[in-house]
Amino acid sequence: MSVSYRPATFDELLDLMSEKELIPFAGGTDLMVQNAAAGGPKFAGDVVFIAHLPELKGIRLEGDKLIIGASATLSHIENYPQVPQLLKNAVSLIAAPALRNRGTMGGNICNASPAGDSIPPLYVLGASFKLQSRDGVRVIKADEFFKGPGKTDRRKNEILVEIIVPLKEWNIEKYRKVGTRAANALTKCSITAAAKVKNGRIDDLSIAFGAVGPVIIRDKNLEKKLIGLTTSDLKARADAILKDYSALIVPIDDQRSTAVYRKQVCLNLLREFLEVDLGQ
Repeated sequence: MSVSYRPATFDELLDLMSEKELIPFAGGTDLMVQNAAAGGPKFAGDVVFIAHLPELKGIRLEGDKLIIGASATLSHIENYPQVPQLLKNAVSLIAAPALRNRGTMGGNICNASPAGDSIPPLYVLGASFKLQSRDGVRVIKADEFFKGPGKTDRRKNEILVEIIVPLKEWNIEKYRKVGTRAANALTKCSITAAAKVKNGRIDDLSIAFGAVGPVIIRDKNLEKKLIGLTTSDLKARADAILKDYSALIVPIDDQRSTAVYRKQVCLNLLREFLEVDLGQ
C-alpha cells in the first residue's frame, strides 16, 4: 500500500524528494485515471501532494517572459491575460471546465503524452522548464525535456517548479486540434504554428505537430530554411515543404485513429497554414 505525504513548505518537499522516490500529485486528473482500481486508486509508489505550495501555484511576468507555476491550474492559465493566445487556445480544449479547475500545466507536461494538448504550443513558443532539487536548479528547453511517451528528463529527486514562456510577437498563429469532439476529447492529431510576417516576408516561423510521433514533432532546421522567404514563395513550394514534413510525421494506429488518417490530416493542416493563413 502506498504512503502519501503533504509537506508544509517547499523546503520540506525538496527534502522529501531527496530522501524518497515519490510521485508528485498536483491536480491528479491524469494520475487518478492511470492508477484507477476497484476500491480506490492504487499507485505504483508513494505520493507527495504539492498543489497547496505557493511556490508552485502562481503566474507572473518577468521582463519579456511569462512564468507559470507548475501547479497553476489550467483554468488559471486559460484566464490569465498575458498568457499567449496559442497556449490559451490549447488549454481551453483540454477536458471539461471542472477538470481544468483541478488539472495543472505541470501535470500535463510530466505526463509526457505525445497527445498532451498544451505541449505543442510550448514547443512553438520556445518554452523552458525549471526543475529543482537539493542538488540545485536546472532549466531545460521543452524540446529537450521529452524523451518518449511517459518519459522525461526529470530526475527522481527533482520537482518541476516553473514553465518559462518567452513573450515573442507573432502576427500569424494557428492552433487546431482534431478529435471526435471540439473539446473534452482525446487528440487524434494537432498542429500549432506561429509566424512573424513583415511586408510579405517570413521573419520568424515555428511549427509543431502533436499526437503523430513518440514526442512532439518540430524541426528547427526545416524552419530555418523557410525563414526569409516570402509568403508567395511558401505557397509555391508547399508540395516540397509537405514532402519534408511527411518524412517526420510517423503516427501509429490506435483506438483513437489510424496512422494514415493522422498523417494526411496533419499535412492538410500544414498546407492550409502555408497557403491560406500566411497569406492573410
